[in-house]
Amino acid sequence: MAQEEYKLQGGRVSVVTPVYNGESHLPAMLDSVLAQTYPDMEMILVDDGSTDATIKVAETYREKFTARGYKYRIVAAEHKNASGAINKGLPYVTGEYLIWPDSDDILKPESVTKRVEYLRSHPEYACVRSLSWYFDQETGEVLEKADEQRGDLSKEELFWDILESRTFVCCGCYMLKSESFFAIYPERRIPEYNVGQNFQMLLPFLYRYSCPTIREELYGVAVRKGSHSRTELTQEQEEKKYSDYEKLIDEITIICQIEDKSSLDRITCWKAARRYRISLKYGRKRDALAALHRLRGCGGFHVGEALKEVIWACFVKGWVAEKIYPLYRRICRRDLSSR
Repeated sequence: MAQEEYKLQGGRVSVVTPVYNGESHLPAMLDSVLAQTYPDMEMILVDDGSTDATIKVAETYREKFTARGYKYRIVAAEHKNASGAINKGLPYVTGEYLIWPDSDDILKPESVTKRVEYLRSHPEYACVRSLSWYFDQETGEVLEKADEQRGDLSKEELFWDILESRTFVCCGCYMLKSESFFAIYPERRIPEYNVGQNFQMLLPFLYRYSCPTIREELYGVAVRKGSHSRTELTQEQEEKKYSDYEKLIDEITIICQIEDKSSLDRITCWKAARRYRISLKYGRKRDALAALHRLRGCGGFHVGEALKEVIWACFVKGWVAEKIYPLYRRICRRDLSSR
């Protein structure tokens, strides 16, 4: 790629969206981009090796984007995963600002304008986010229940809240300054794992930068049967996904240059808590107990939590209480003696 294509254009917003087999839902997302009130945008659509008519549908939008005055690029790639598809699109980014909505979601017409205006009026920030709403893709009905917690919207230091699932990671809600983002990823490549792309996009950025919240629902999340995020996984697939998340967080720890003991212990606790849940789900008793022991070692497991987990293990999962209760008593004694 020619070097000049990397040059960022002031005021422009780049939209990078991966899509896989999206012929049925892609038009709604592209229409919502065309309906934006913001004047300078580019749409970079990365087809992740679709086997349906996604490319054909995408091609029908060329004239519409030209008529709207927006740049439009379709990047064809072999099927891999969302993070791999994002990496195919990032080299083409020329916008001062970057967003990456999913291919089945939608933006309110003023979504981009309001976020750009916020960053322009608050130059001390390199990132801003809005709220989202959920809707049934088939009926358009707004759904009350969301998949993610909103958390404390007054907080601006979001690295740990996102990692520990206390606030939302919803991709189309965030807008980043491209220059700051590419300072983290100068080769314009995020780590590629088959666990989505949002941790890679957000965590290293939010470790460095504060992110305020515009308290308006500017991004719509489609809930549809058969979507990748809602497909039920086999045990093997789920355990592979858990393992990949751990590897990803290890890589992000290096990218962020996290070296202090308290932060590393916190990451260890995050891993151990996840290992406990997946081990409990699939009846791997020894692995679950090992995870509890590791949680205690990193400070993430105390007496109250111990009682709750033991009750769950003994009565809900049908474990043998005689084997677990002595462990619980030892944990309690050690925790009490250390206070």
